Amino acid sequence: MHLARYNPVRFAHLPTPLEPMPRLSEALMTPGGGPNLWVKRDDCTGLAGGGNKTRKLEYLIADALANDADTLVTQGAIQSNHVRQTAAAAAKFGLACEIILEHRTGSQAVDYNRSGNVLLDELLGARTRTVAGGTDMNQALAEVAAEVADRGGRPYVIPGGGSNIIGALGYVECALELVAQANEIGLEIDRIVTATGSAGTHAGLVAGLAVMGADIPVLGVGVRAPKDVQEANVFRLAQDTAELLGHRERVSREMVTADCDYVGAGYGIIDDQVIEALKLVARTEGLLLDPVYTGKAMKGLIALSRAGRFDGETVVFLHTGGAQGLSGYQSEMEGKLE
Repeated sequence: MHLARYNPVRFAHLPTPLEPMPRLSEALMTPGGGPNLWVKRDDCTGLAGGGNKTRKLEYLIADALANDADTLVTQGAIQSNHVRQTAAAAAKFGLACEIILEHRTGSQAVDYNRSGNVLLDELLGARTRTVAGGTDMNQALAEVAAEVADRGGRPYVIPGGGSNIIGALGYVECALELVAQANEIGLEIDRIVTATGSAGTHAGLVAGLAVMGADIPVLGVGVRAPKDVQEANVFRLAQDTAELLGHRERVSREMVTADCDYVGAGYGIIDDQVIEALKLVARTEGLLLDPVYTGKAMKGLIALSRAGRFDGETVVFLHTGGAQGLSGYQSEMEGKLE
């Protein structure tokens, strides 16, 4: 793979650390031994606090600049990490930023609607507007882009999560980086576990590992869609990304696995098991997860570990960031952290 031909602009803090999690591994020990847990720290990518979207944005911003754009247009849920990182990238490169925030969870809590990532979006200078849950967000993006063009701007539309074949290249690169780090320290990875939502991170990893011929399965823990829908979305994007790299045939359907049993009541809605996951990881490893993505992915990893699913395996948890949204959930978490 020769990713430099896609001319990414470089601003992410890479490579991100690959660290062992011995105290969490000990806490999840089972009669069969439990997993040997590691974490890939993509919460440390930089750009307004970091997260997985920074890698995608290196490729997306490059494409926007190549197309002479002056305005980024994107969308996400109220507490979207992607939106915050896109607003930061726009500020860094002197671009305007138009954001559409969807009332996806229905929460009316003041902290959810005004704190966390929402506060940061405004601090970063993005122009935000909100729409009702269930809005056709692709249509909304098209309408805002048309508004920008009508007033003389040059819009560049970034889909939710930065999840298209250009954005997914960031996680093709992450796959290369992770395998190189593991090889350097002699770490044999049996499995990668990560949150899967808009599909770009999961698909990029699958495509990258497949194209390089690394036989490492990726388990995506779903945060929104049912299993069949999520796997279909990831498979389609992984194949399309591999095709961009000239090797579509290397991505097979069997490479795409999502476990969507830990979504709970819906996207962005937390429960006691998510809060337990946040507490356990914070109090064993000093790591901050987020309630929407990494918290649910860790909820799944904890449950599967306790059930013996990963006994004897070396598992790398890809930490996609998001702790900046924690304060948006303060009212829901109060009294549950003792």
